[in-house]
Amino acid sequence: MSSLVRHVTLDCADPYRLASFWVRVLDGRLGDDDHPGDPEVLVTSAGVDLLFIRVPEGKTVKNRVHLDLQPQDRTREEEVERLLALGAVLVGDHRRPDGTGWATLADPEGNEFCVERSAAERAAA
Repeated sequence: MSSLVRHVTLDCADPYRLASFWVRVLDGRLGDDDHPGDPEVLVTSAGVDLLFIRVPEGKTVKNRVHLDLQPQDRTREEEVERLLALGAVLVGDHRRPDGTGWATLADPEGNEFCVERSAAERAAA
């Protein structure tokens, strides 16, 4: 058997704070032993687990790897609005008039991620 991705790891300044943002994004949960001030915090979710690890240096360049989110129970536009309300920032709008494309957002520490159309939106096109 080949290897499996156990989780995606993100370097950050405040693992608990950033994990708390992603818990709401992914409707996930924090580990029972994860607390403010911890150097590592794990978010488990239905799609992928994310591990946040404290590092001393800040983010300085564009991510080489990023997450692509696909809304499951809402449209892309509704999801973008929800994520902005949670504290994300719109950094690139690649949505096209015909409904294709995506929105690039950044989490509270500046890590970019994209929001694509939902499966229902893709099927209706």
